Amino acid sequence: MVNYQGSITDVPGIKVGHAQNTDALTGCTVVLCEDGAIGGVDQRGGAPGTRETDLLRPLHLVQKVHAIMLSGGSAFGLDAAGGVMRYLEEQKIGFRTSGGIVPIVPAAVIFDLDIGKAKPRPDGEMGYNACQNAMTTMPAQGTVGAGTGATVGKIFGIKKATKSGVGTASMRTNNGVIVSALIVVNAFGDVIDPVERKIVAGVRGQVKDGTESGSPYMDTLAIFQSRLGQSILGFAKASSTVIGVVATNAKLSKEEANKVAQMGHNGLAITIQPAHTMFDGDTLFCLATGKKRSDVNIIGALATQVVARAIINAILYATPAGGLPASIYASRT
Repeated sequence: MVNYQGSITDVPGIKVGHAQNTDALTGCTVVLCEDGAIGGVDQRGGAPGTRETDLLRPLHLVQKVHAIMLSGGSAFGLDAAGGVMRYLEEQKIGFRTSGGIVPIVPAAVIFDLDIGKAKPRPDGEMGYNACQNAMTTMPAQGTVGAGTGATVGKIFGIKKATKSGVGTASMRTNNGVIVSALIVVNAFGDVIDPVERKIVAGVRGQVKDGTESGSPYMDTLAIFQSRLGQSILGFAKASSTVIGVVATNAKLSKEEANKVAQMGHNGLAITIQPAHTMFDGDTLFCLATGKKRSDVNIIGALATQVVARAIINAILYATPAGGLPASIYASRT
């Protein structure tokens, strides 16, 4: 296993702050870009929970956003974005209108209500606290912030799942362009190491119906093909989602930012198996601070890599919680 390094805060102007409730096992993570950044989004999967995503698409008025909120709490957790807006308004940061400053804060949530306690959930106060905690240094990874209640491998329900979390990674070109990602990994499926192509976190245990994977984790794709999987899939619940942010110091148009968010999903597809199911609400945002010139194809290609690396870090840095163990590989960090 490779212990990947780097952080989304390697991009100048990007701050990250976490806040969490370790009793309820939920939390939120804010990615602040107080000087504004061109934003894009790409949402896949059948069960999204999002806010202010339409304005990020081409042909809409607003060009720059000032923060992205990633939260637990399912749809209730979208309230945390209100706290980010309050914080930014106090700092006089936002889109200027005739009625005052309106901070632009898109958001996405994961479903974590089946671990810890269903209440309390992330709210405006927690979102505000995350902003107060935001720094430009390397953010904590694993079971923290929006990753506090994150889990993976849920075809047989939460009791067979593995603890996951939030991870980050970055890459730099020889001309100073930085592409980075911060990802909250709460997938229905398994997490696959993109180099060794083995399951590093997922459904715990072995079953006999042709699904034995030679690891301590079942193979969800193999389960899909078995009689057991075909019979149980109809009872699976939409309780998953991978959400995150790709950030770069490259200069991108709004259309290009949306393309980078789209290409970032390739990193999700090579590390989550299966990805983008009807039980997931997978959503990736893109933030471009516009300092360096580069080709969108290069940024998108590197976005694939940093998303994959951040997903692996979310597994490597996770710690046990809510009665669920972390990956057997997590101790190698």
